[in-house]
Amino acid sequence: MGGLQNTVTNLGASLGTALVGAVLIASLTTGLIHGVQAGSAIPADVKTQATTQFAAGVPFISDTDLKAQLQKANVPPAQADAVLKANSDARLSALRTALWVVALFAVAALFFTGLIPVKPIGRPQHEVATTSPADGSTS
Repeated sequence: MGGLQNTVTNLGASLGTALVGAVLIASLTTGLIHGVQAGSAIPADVKTQATTQFAAGVPFISDTDLKAQLQKANVPPAQADAVLKANSDARLSALRTALWVVALFAVAALFFTGLIPVKPIGRPQHEVATTSPADGSTS
């Protein structure tokens, strides 16, 4: 029984990680596209290009790494700041969304714990002898 239990545990952990990761990346992509589109310092042609390139997904990147990439690409400071803010806001929003999904599944799982058997399955039921208080006999 232990092998089956471990297999199901690993399968559940893998599926949960994949689900939360998908929510995280989808949320990050949506948030970053929204942030770039809303940025007034970002030119229209860059907004269009960013929307097209981000449609496949956005990598989860730190502000430090993004800043280095923007400097390497010679992006003007005002535009770089707008992109950094959009990325930071999108990353925080995506993390919050992913954690809410985890919390929702945890609460939903609590309702299913009532279905867990309280007696081991497959073991014979033992009859318990009871004593009658009136005559002292057992049944």
